[in-house]
Amino acid sequence: MPDIDIRVQGRAGRITLNRPQALNALTLPMVQAIRAALSEWATDPAVALVIVDGAGDRALCAGGDIRVLYEAARTGDISVPHAFFSAEYAMNGEIARFPKPYVALMDGVVMGGGVGLSAHGSVRVVTERTLLAMPETGIGLFPDVGATWLLSRDLPRGLHLALTGAKVSATTAMQMGLADHFILSDQLAPFADALCECTNAASVQECVGRYGSLPPSVLSLTAGIEHCFEKATMEQIVAALEADLSPAAQAASNEIRGKSPSSLKVTLRALHEASRMRNLDEALAQELVLAMACMRSHDFVEGVRAAVIDKDRTPAWRPSTLAAVTDEAVAQYFA
Repeated sequence: MPDIDIRVQGRAGRITLNRPQALNALTLPMVQAIRAALSEWATDPAVALVIVDGAGDRALCAGGDIRVLYEAARTGDISVPHAFFSAEYAMNGEIARFPKPYVALMDGVVMGGGVGLSAHGSVRVVTERTLLAMPETGIGLFPDVGATWLLSRDLPRGLHLALTGAKVSATTAMQMGLADHFILSDQLAPFADALCECTNAASVQECVGRYGSLPPSVLSLTAGIEHCFEKATMEQIVAALEADLSPAAQAASNEIRGKSPSSLKVTLRALHEASRMRNLDEALAQELVLAMACMRSHDFVEGVRAAVIDKDRTPAWRPSTLAAVTDEAVAQYFA
């Protein structure tokens, strides 16, 4: 398949996303191919580990191919997004349960579905070029691919990332538990070659130790403004950010101001719900319900139109304010 290169190199099953012109965005056939490979390699004694990376030097994966989902949602054909999200979320769970080392090379842009493809793995490597984000509230969606589970493990920082869509570096990704190891980008090729000679989890860890280095030191994502994201409602979070005159609070407030009000309230509830769940599978089940509700909503079609299709960056959200998004309207997404 030209969009994805799946092969065995030495003892490693290798998956390379091969759509560099689209920042390696995921399509349904790519997801299906990954799932088939993981299923085969899980029980193949010749394969000791899996390595996932992206072609080109700009991205591991910028997310799902939302143009396809947009066209389907615009015409009311929910079967296309249902097939995609069902397969993608199943893949996220399979990655988390994979019985052998799953090494994700999170170089460059890692957003949306790219986070789902990598952050559930057992060995997650970031570089000085890593730029990680869950920007879904800006297109009428919510952080999915198991991100409600991942981000709810550290609610103040997780909510900051989920609500604002902030782009974070390797260091912050590691601080938030979304990545494990830092390796310079020019060492990734020899690192991957060395991994192909590994025979078990212990030798993979030894290899990571040989190539790994310390990430740059940066402040925590929510340094000084954690209290804002501990509020119970979106209105209270926004009010707290606006009352805090620090640059971090003002930046977060400005980012939130442009997001879908419905998505913001759905995201806030989704992360709080996920924080009380027992495992990733429960969160993924909730996410599928939410994703399909978003596909039927005005804001997803309008958000993608403004961001990707027309690129005018002026979405007309409906409702247009947080106050107009009622608790009953939010509950409908979860029904």
